[in-house]
Amino acid sequence: MGKSAFRRIESVAAIGLLFWGLIESGRGSGLPPDVPTVLKAEPAPEWEAKFAGNKGWIGGDGVYSAVLPARRVLWLFGDTLLGEVRDGRRDGAIMVNNTIGLQNGHGKEAAINFAAGRSRDGKAAAFFVPADGRGWFWPQAAICTGGRLFIFLAQIDKTGDPGVFGFRQVGQWLAVIENPDKEPKTWRPRQHKLPFASFEKGRSRSWGSAVLEVDDYLYIYGWEERGKQIGVRRLTVARVPTKKLDDFTAWRFRTAQGWSDQAADVVSQADGLASEFSVSKMPGRKGYVVVYTENGLSDRILARFAAAPEGPWSAPLLLYRCPEMTKDKGLFSYAAKAHVWAACPDELLVSYCVNTWDFARLFREAKVYRPKFVRVRLSPAKETQGLSP
Repeated sequence: MGKSAFRRIESVAAIGLLFWGLIESGRGSGLPPDVPTVLKAEPAPEWEAKFAGNKGWIGGDGVYSAVLPARRVLWLFGDTLLGEVRDGRRDGAIMVNNTIGLQNGHGKEAAINFAAGRSRDGKAAAFFVPADGRGWFWPQAAICTGGRLFIFLAQIDKTGDPGVFGFRQVGQWLAVIENPDKEPKTWRPRQHKLPFASFEKGRSRSWGSAVLEVDDYLYIYGWEERGKQIGVRRLTVARVPTKKLDDFTAWRFRTAQGWSDQAADVVSQADGLASEFSVSKMPGRKGYVVVYTENGLSDRILARFAAAPEGPWSAPLLLYRCPEMTKDKGLFSYAAKAHVWAACPDELLVSYCVNTWDFARLFREAKVYRPKFVRVRLSPAKETQGLSP
């Protein structure tokens, strides 16, 4: 046998071993994802109407959701406007840094009861307040498992910039609520600061933008950013046994070779991410999907797909183009995420937020700064295509 033939055999064997290694590395992570096509994407006004009240909660962003016991749904909001709407204006409204909503039932007709916190003098305040007294919280992903509710909280503080982006993240916390089946006014969240998050000059790393339960594990999704150029924020993945989310010694971080107990070993994956996004099981089909606003601020809502919760992830698929930024240069859209508990098979219900560069406009125009929803219908799974109904 000649040297060239021997080398060809060696190459084929190496490829075979590599393929086998990808399969054996856990959960079929070497398998290609089933990437659908978008058949239709249109606004979902029935969901937008749930957040269009004229008294009490009258605007907010963030818009995370989590399923609670007894078919209740928890909504989590960042900066929130409270007050009344008169003649299309929010004159006299106040803004607090976060609020929640509790929805009874999963349907579009289910009512939402909104709740803020209270300051010592009885005035409306943020529902979650940092235990160390620094800055404020913007809630992120939440999950209820093992009879406990876990909520990731991004700690934010002001910078010297006077513009609408005069803030920065300075910490990441995990709140634990032992009685999620009770009314929120009885909740007494315990706050744990994440030791893996870091926010240094030129490099930041955060966890808790999304969380997903798969079998015996919770998968925690975060992002890593080096520099401040557009598109440099990348997806990272960790996991922990289901009952040990608040045991930080039990966390493991996804690397090129598998899982490591060292956060510094994590390998970042998909780029162009936002600081807020969702990761979900695909409704009615195999696989997983991450939904996000391109680069964090854009009219483009994108999705990537994977066969396993740790990836690898597909190239981005355009789900929807938010029309607000095209129609009005004074607006911008962000914070897209999916709410699969409210979706049908082969469908995604996606929320996004619309804000304005002019802060005073939030009070002049009640239609701005309310959650927007879009329903995205996807092509059937590959294994069902071509089958008779």
